[in-house]
Amino acid sequence: MYPAAPADAYDRYSNGTPPPSAPAPAPYQHAMHQGRPAGGLTRWSTGLFHCMDDPGNCLITCLCPCITFGQVADIVDKGTCPCAGSGAAYAAICATTGMGCLYSCVYRTKMRAHYDLEEGDCPDFLVHWCCEYCALCQEYRELKNRGFDMGIGWDANMERQRRGVAGRQVMGAPATPVGMMR
Repeated sequence: MYPAAPADAYDRYSNGTPPPSAPAPAPYQHAMHQGRPAGGLTRWSTGLFHCMDDPGNCLITCLCPCITFGQVADIVDKGTCPCAGSGAAYAAICATTGMGCLYSCVYRTKMRAHYDLEEGDCPDFLVHWCCEYCALCQEYRELKNRGFDMGIGWDANMERQRRGVAGRQVMGAPATPVGMMR
């Protein structure tokens, strides 16, 4: 039934030399410590239900989700459709059909593809269908954590990047030279 092994296969280790062992497995490393889960995709910088990591955005999203959606869409679309246009389209879809989640989930998919973000346990449309506001807040935080100033849009962010401006200074806070710190 099985092919016979060559005669020397049985006698190969009869001289007392043990057979080679399989290489020892690499020590277990949890994907969280590597920054990338198995499969090579990047984890979201914050969780879906971490809305209170940015309470201001959470409040705005609860009161008027079209603002948050417009800001996210402006960055994801790289300025091709301005914030006001995307937000107005989202508001119109929500007002007429109540299905803004079907429009906004497309932007989550675009964002995940652009930044190689993992999908998670639920597909994008289901995340937006069940947790629309949480999904919008997570997408906003992700872009903010990637260095975008969400209040100024794509064009102004690209202008800042071109000029080499890393971030904005807190108003009223004096600039402290590094050499004068104790």
